[in-house]
Amino acid sequence: MARGRVLPRSFYDRAPDSVAQDLLGCIVEAESAEGVVAVRLVETEAYAGPDDPASHAWRGMTPRTEVMFGPPGRSYVYFSYGMHWALNLVCGPSGRAAAVLLRAGEVVVGLDLARARRRPGARDASLASGPANLAASLGLDGAWNDLAVTSARGTLRVRADAGSTGPDVLVGPRVGISRGVDTPWRFAVADDPRVSAPRLRRSAR
Repeated sequence: MARGRVLPRSFYDRAPDSVAQDLLGCIVEAESAEGVVAVRLVETEAYAGPDDPASHAWRGMTPRTEVMFGPPGRSYVYFSYGMHWALNLVCGPSGRAAAVLLRAGEVVVGLDLARARRRPGARDASLASGPANLAASLGLDGAWNDLAVTSARGTLRVRADAGSTGPDVLVGPRVGISRGVDTPWRFAVADDPRVSAPRLRRSAR
């Protein structure tokens, strides 16, 4: 696998929908005592702050959401529905509370380790399909919250995919939310079998 450069902080210091789309095809690497698992991203969702009722930070800063207020280029890992962890990357200028949820990807390094972290019999195509499965394959929990992802020496980092020419991207509304449901801030690589349900359809874009 071609190894691109670790994305700098400036990559994340932009609008969340731009960051979310540009993360497709990039590689998330998580390094622990067990080894390294890397996932190529195929699906993301953008969330803003006070102007986005679907955002955790919509009602302002709390101990849970403080990391979302910046600086950009850090991890926001939270426990969802009392069942599983989810990985977000903080973006936008400090103080604006924006992040990108990493929804799905392809395990490209550490396949055996990712398999061991998932339920027995899980198909390889589903190992990192869905936010919970992606975080589980990477071995994440609350200890991975509020880490810089912009250093090659960090345990959690995001690289550009040096072997990609840029994916064909589908755009649509976010899922699993009850507010802001019409905002088209879900992005997915077209025709990739690892994209989570419900699948996005092709549009004029």
